[in-house]
Amino acid sequence: MSINLIFKIAAVGILITILSQVLKHSGREEHAFLIGLAGLILVLSWIVPYIYELFITIQTLFAL
Repeated sequence: MSINLIFKIAAVGILITILSQVLKHSGREEHAFLIGLAGLILVLSWIVPYIYELFITIQTLFAL
């Protein structure tokens, strides 16, 4: 895992937070929720391969 992934996740988190606050103050809570959900899905799509690799490593470590 590289440091670039951590920076990308942090940037997405900051952008999502700002967009959510702007949308909430303008009375569009539904859109703010959808923006947050989209950010979560984006970050999970980046992280899932690393989680898969971790499970494979643990499986080979314990020879299951």
